[in-house]
Amino acid sequence: MREKKQNFLQGAMILTAAGFIVKLLGAVYRIPLAMIIKDEGMGIYQMAYPVYVTLLSISTAGLPTAISKIVSEKRALNKYRGALRVFHVSLAVLAGIGFVFTLLLIWSADFLANSVIGNSKAVYPLISIAPAIFFVSVMSAFRGFFQGMQVMTPSAVSQVVEQLGRVVTVFVLAIILLPRGTEYAAAGAAFGPVFGGILGLLVLLAIYFRKKSSIYQENRQSSRESLENPISIIYRLFAFAIPITLGGLIIPVMNLADAAIVNRRLQVAGFTIKRAAELYGQLTGLAAPLVNFPPVLTIALATSLVPAISEAIARKNHALVTSRTTTGIRITLIFGLPAAAGLHLLATPIMEMLYDNPEAGIPLSVLSFGVIFLTLNQTSAGILQGTGRTLIPVKNLLFGAVVKVLLNYTLTAIPEINIKGAAFGTVAAFMVSSLLNLLAVHKFIGFRFDVKQLLLKPIIATASMGVGVVFTYSKVLEVTGSSNLSTLTAIGVGVVVYMLILLSIGGIYEKDLKLIPVIGPKAADLFKKIGILRG
Repeated sequence: MREKKQNFLQGAMILTAAGFIVKLLGAVYRIPLAMIIKDEGMGIYQMAYPVYVTLLSISTAGLPTAISKIVSEKRALNKYRGALRVFHVSLAVLAGIGFVFTLLLIWSADFLANSVIGNSKAVYPLISIAPAIFFVSVMSAFRGFFQGMQVMTPSAVSQVVEQLGRVVTVFVLAIILLPRGTEYAAAGAAFGPVFGGILGLLVLLAIYFRKKSSIYQENRQSSRESLENPISIIYRLFAFAIPITLGGLIIPVMNLADAAIVNRRLQVAGFTIKRAAELYGQLTGLAAPLVNFPPVLTIALATSLVPAISEAIARKNHALVTSRTTTGIRITLIFGLPAAAGLHLLATPIMEMLYDNPEAGIPLSVLSFGVIFLTLNQTSAGILQGTGRTLIPVKNLLFGAVVKVLLNYTLTAIPEINIKGAAFGTVAAFMVSSLLNLLAVHKFIGFRFDVKQLLLKPIIATASMGVGVVFTYSKVLEVTGSSNLSTLTAIGVGVVVYMLILLSIGGIYEKDLKLIPVIGPKAADLFKKIGILRG
């Protein structure tokens, strides 16, 4: 397996491709499902899902990252038996936690449905979805192990297979069980994550057993290695994972704070309860999901950076640590800047095209700037986690959350600003958090921000893209009168202009393009022939 290790950026691209597929499938399947089980069925289904996600987050959050970090450290020092022991201990721990939480959800389903959710029909999907916690927990151990080996393909393939299995099961069982009642159809849909988890786990098991001989061959090379005590491994896993889990809870708490503050402050600004709810829905239900789409790349990048940074530190290769840090931040800005600019410039037509709600473009035009800082926050957090400093990103994000609450409370009550104040609060939260993270990266790694390469070149390409987008949208709209066609054409032109300018000024290299799965090498060869790609 050692010779199969992937460049961390290549691994990130593979995970990104899988992430886009999973998100696309997840977004698309809800539309026909809603047509099958109607509003009540979707409501019952959605009552169970947050409970499942919460328990799953508590049981697994942070542990796959912890596994990948410790495994990568041991393998960097040629401690292959120790790396495998970490995996075995982690697998036992996650299987045990998953099993306990599955039983807990089944046991408490009746209480949750009747006393917490307030709908007795929710008991069926709660019981139906419960086993998914066990299978996904076990999958997390395998994914963390492979990621620690810096082989991201198994995680990517299992994610896609898991989602495909989920989607197919949702439709098949919902249709079959619908004649028995809406609650049974919702329970059938809720079983989708269980079957998806089983399929994803089978894929990982198949890959593991196919690679088992090479893994054990490595073990024989370190047969005299002293093995770490399992209790010590468990302690290290949780010491690393708990701060990440706490960090993962901050954003949901921020959202709860939004729900508690924004509506009330909008009413103070003079809006009716109904109008305040409409504005809040535009921000959280329409604008926020679009802003959360580009970070699919940086989530994958952060996942890949943790073991890559850990490996370099374990080998005491400071130059490699700095190089990987610089590359991670450079790729983040290359994707984050144009995504933010595109959403800002086309905020209103995008909202009109997707939701027939051009007014929702107002909060999106402000929230779009958050893409830059949200992506930087994720990448810088991954770098710090790779160095073992997991508490720093949590503290910085918490500080950002405090800033957000203060700004939300103050700005949304100003009638002229209203919902834009809440959007600005979110942008400010991630700006504060990401900048503090970057300062910590500079302090602990010695990373120096190359303004020309990391910032100036992407800004030049982004500005050129912006001119192309605005010009194209206005001209196509003038000729066709179709806002939707103008928006799609402007997006296409913007992508082409951005890539061509970035390539021509040396903002992206041949080695970067070749890391993109499937199309990367061909694109690199084509651009090199044209003469706009540097080595």
